[in-house]
Amino acid sequence: MRIRFDIEYRTIFGEDLFLNVLEHDGKQTPYAMHTRDGVIWSCELETDKPVEYFYTMKWQGREKRSEWVFCPHSFDPKEVADPSLPVVQRDAWMDAPEDFRVAGTLVPVFSLRTRRSFGVGDFGDLRQMVDWVATTGQRLLQILPINDTTSSHTWGDSYPYSCISVFALHPQYVELGALPQLKKETDRKRFETLRLELNALQQIDYERVNNAKLEYLQLLFKQEGEKVLASVAFKEFFEDSQQWLVPYAQYCHFRDTYGTGDFSQWPAHRRWNSSETETNPFWYYVQFILAQQLSAVHAYARTRGVILKGDIPIGVARHGCDVWQEPRYFNLNGQAGAPPDDFAEDGQNWGFPTYNWDEMLRDGCQWWERRFRNMAKYFDAYRIDHVLGFFRIWEIPVPVKTGLLGQFSPALALSRDEIYHFGISQETLMNTVCPIIKNQDVSTNVLFLRDHKNPEVFHPRISAQKTEAYKQLSENEKHAFDALYDHYFYHRNNQFWYEEAMQKLPKLVRATRMLCCAEDLGMVPACVQWVMDELGILSLELESMPKEAWVRFGRVENNPRRSVATISSHDTPTLRMWWDEDYERTQEYWSTILHREGTAPHPLSGQLAREIIQRHLDCPSMVCVIALQDWLAIDEHLRLKDANAERINIPANPHHYWRYRMHLNIEDLKNDKSFTEGIREMIVKGNRV
Repeated sequence: MRIRFDIEYRTIFGEDLFLNVLEHDGKQTPYAMHTRDGVIWSCELETDKPVEYFYTMKWQGREKRSEWVFCPHSFDPKEVADPSLPVVQRDAWMDAPEDFRVAGTLVPVFSLRTRRSFGVGDFGDLRQMVDWVATTGQRLLQILPINDTTSSHTWGDSYPYSCISVFALHPQYVELGALPQLKKETDRKRFETLRLELNALQQIDYERVNNAKLEYLQLLFKQEGEKVLASVAFKEFFEDSQQWLVPYAQYCHFRDTYGTGDFSQWPAHRRWNSSETETNPFWYYVQFILAQQLSAVHAYARTRGVILKGDIPIGVARHGCDVWQEPRYFNLNGQAGAPPDDFAEDGQNWGFPTYNWDEMLRDGCQWWERRFRNMAKYFDAYRIDHVLGFFRIWEIPVPVKTGLLGQFSPALALSRDEIYHFGISQETLMNTVCPIIKNQDVSTNVLFLRDHKNPEVFHPRISAQKTEAYKQLSENEKHAFDALYDHYFYHRNNQFWYEEAMQKLPKLVRATRMLCCAEDLGMVPACVQWVMDELGILSLELESMPKEAWVRFGRVENNPRRSVATISSHDTPTLRMWWDEDYERTQEYWSTILHREGTAPHPLSGQLAREIIQRHLDCPSMVCVIALQDWLAIDEHLRLKDANAERINIPANPHHYWRYRMHLNIEDLKNDKSFTEGIREMIVKGNRV
């Protein structure tokens, strides 16, 4: 009888599963298991006798080999009801091994700097960063999104979370030095002079860098393009990518022809037409080169034992190729953002269209599944940006700028009777509800918002207790509104949002073998943890942004095992900036978390930065990721003199210029043995090698 053994186990790079059959003499025979999707692992055996077996998982690293054993099972062919049917023994889901612990570095690709960079980090620089990470004993390198964001050819396109295509890579990341040389010597000299000038800048000059790289690629396309597009490798790439590549190339062609990426302003071609043939094959060529280079880096990282971790933005550009090609998946009347938080007291308005989940669910979230599978070509782990968006998104009506007039979508709005039941009078409701929004000149001095789809039901306005309308309520109605507010935001929608997320996330998480991590910060409902525990998604733990509302700092020693511990992200101040931002807060951290007496010292010393990082490396989290700027903080000779120059993004500013660059070359970091060995010692001490 042929038996197929199946087990569900989410692996990451470096792990392999084996079925071990116990023999009568006590010996065991291992059989390698195989997977197509990185989730269901299978192995087939031919036997008519009872089988006792167990599973092992092996992780082959550079310096150690670990093996984990999973509980024994048994199978008796005599219990099979119909031997003529295929026999499948499906065993329970297994969790990751207890002693899986890795450390890593977070740095955007655009921030990388080497001696041969062209004024911005590229995929060649990423390869060198992999080397540095491996040399220090780290096992993971996390980057920000690398999708194409080119809408206007201005520095406004520097925002990496506003991609015009969730599949296309940004041309700025091409490693020009790895391509054939231009034939004209004058061109070669001109570009080398420009490269040296741009690479000497402290920050990225986004427009000059991208204009130069595109000009170089266009010259090279005239020189080499015909040969490349005729190659077997390109034809295979085109066959695999044409579903997104053809519309992307057409979009880029019309964007440049009409002088804007806003397709609603184009005189023609405002909607994608699959029968349209007008395009520019130059964009096929660019994406082929980028895919080849990133694939090579991914393969190289695996040889160095380094996990590449990518980033999946929650939104897409309103006037990008994805919306142009498949508008049915998007709600163009809404803008995605975030409710008020520590980053922005008026909330955030990202400007992205919200998703039409009804349409996406109708075809089984194929768009998302294609997106995740495309990511898996280049990464072994990923971060879901703003995972709360899979439960509900903060949706702001299109004419409105402020996030204060947003509402959760979807959400169970309140009927009039429910509002009255809490003790709010009909008069109060009518006097404090926001009118139907027709333009951006709308007062925020309201307590209720009409539902975007059904104006006869209502949502309490976020942070309404700060308004004059609230202050003018009677004490009884204040208590009534507070009870309604608490019920709506923290209890009413929990089960509903759980069900919403479970319609979407399970299939996507299981679509690839990548390790799934999520950014679950902000106004987090209880159901988020239910889903993440059920699906094995790693949470994000920031000590300065605890999940518990009643504490000021999280306790890293209490971090859940299935989590990513970090100190700062691209959206937050770096460790050094945070230390000097608020002296009173720092003093409390010094006294209650570090348990030190006296006055907290300022500025942050290298030794103190080392101690704080070591606490994170020692914590229970499976993964600990430290921003490059925070690693550099431990060395007072290497780090930037001006801590404020380390900032990558300011979330409260929707027009921030993303241009942070390392002030050191990666080659110099690799050659600094004292710094490198110091990090390695910290990682060994944290048992993360």
